[in-house]
Amino acid sequence: MLNIDGLLVYFPYDYIYPEQYSYMLELKRTLDAKGHGVLEMPSGTGKTISLLSLIVAYQKAFPLEVTKLIYCSRTVPEIEKVVEELRKLLEYHAKQTGQSNNFLALALSSRKNLCIHPEVSALRFGKEVDGKCHSLTASYIRAQRHSDPNVPVCRYFEDFDAVGRQVPLPAGIYNLDDLKDFGRRKGWCPYYLARYSILHANIVVYSYHYLLDPKIADLVSKELAKKSVVVFDEAHNIDNVCIDSMSVNITRRTLDRCQGNVDTLQKTIHKIKDTDAAKLKEEYRRLEDQLGLSLLTLEQLESEEMLQKISQIAQQT
Repeated sequence: MLNIDGLLVYFPYDYIYPEQYSYMLELKRTLDAKGHGVLEMPSGTGKTISLLSLIVAYQKAFPLEVTKLIYCSRTVPEIEKVVEELRKLLEYHAKQTGQSNNFLALALSSRKNLCIHPEVSALRFGKEVDGKCHSLTASYIRAQRHSDPNVPVCRYFEDFDAVGRQVPLPAGIYNLDDLKDFGRRKGWCPYYLARYSILHANIVVYSYHYLLDPKIADLVSKELAKKSVVVFDEAHNIDNVCIDSMSVNITRRTLDRCQGNVDTLQKTIHKIKDTDAAKLKEEYRRLEDQLGLSLLTLEQLESEEMLQKISQIAQQT
């Protein structure tokens, strides 16, 4: 156990480098100041465990000031590595204090990495998985299911939506495989379970995109606690991630399909106009037949004789 500027920190290794101690000291000062910090350490000197040890200790010491740690990493292997370091830290803390772990920490990744649906998870590419998942879980698809039981839906999502939202994920450390195993045991979708659980988790580990990409952040991260500590690991990659998030690749095939869709839309609009015009003409012809007259002027319609005739027709119908 270390004393970092008055904060008791549990460190799960027998030896600490001087660089790690300095790193934690500066991190502690940054948290005290409630500001931003840019910290750098050489590769292989244990910055991940140093950071986790200090922030977890700060969370436990000041639970009202730091309610959540959001750890952003770049790749799935790096995310998994952080979760395993965190598991080692919290197990060490429980062993040293004799207290059971009451923290919920979990990783979140894409549907491709969390799906357990046999058909969907067999797809090769992430976009295919996303599209197939949407075709089974979209609200309009589920609404069709009520009137037609043959419409396919995802039973894992249905079971989670019916039961899983009312049952919090138990305290513990969950990597991607842990979430999939839990989902299989319960029959719940691990992806939506993780997305729902990050709202009340103490520690969340996920990709940069979940905070930096507006399209994803609006769905996943907009309701996270304001009193959160956000960590960007390997932060020199942030500019590339932002560029990728705000960029769109347009191919010739995409343009041709857009042109085809515009042409189809234009033809459909003309068809609707022609159909409406035909209906209007037919309605006018029917009115002419009932009145036994051709086009009427306003003065003719207002005449006493014509008003009586119209009244008689109305009574007959």
